[in-house]
Amino acid sequence: MPLLKHHLHIACALLGCVLVATPAQSAPPEGKGKPDKETKHSNQQGNKQGNKSGGDAEIVSLGISATQARQIATDYRCTGYASLPPGIRKNLARGKPLPPGIAKKQVPSACLQHLPVRPGHEWIIAGNDLVLVAISTGLVVDLLNEVFR
Repeated sequence: MPLLKHHLHIACALLGCVLVATPAQSAPPEGKGKPDKETKHSNQQGNKQGNKSGGDAEIVSLGISATQARQIATDYRCTGYASLPPGIRKNLARGKPLPPGIAKKQVPSACLQHLPVRPGHEWIIAGNDLVLVAISTGLVVDLLNEVFR
């Protein structure tokens, strides 16, 4: 019996040492460390939904959809423009400046009359896309893809 108590004391002592030596696992401070899968997934979904800038998605900030803009371009025979090269096109995005060397054209006045007016902004054609640019900063406010295809 004394031998069993002795082994039990040693086992308890070893267990205590292991627990003390194991570092505490805690969550990293907010904003640090890797996000959990749910957060990462929901952020990706939000970004996909928040970055719609072409196709037939309604652009509430512009007051016009790509479909409506395409119809205006078709009605006034402002179509047939070639798309931008892929390297330049991927750099044409909301919140970024116009890519250097981009061939921008003025929107024909017949079409321009039917586009929403935004003070301090101008509509331009880049490739076959309709782009709204802030005049003071040159930043792309929004774009509608393939309006003038």
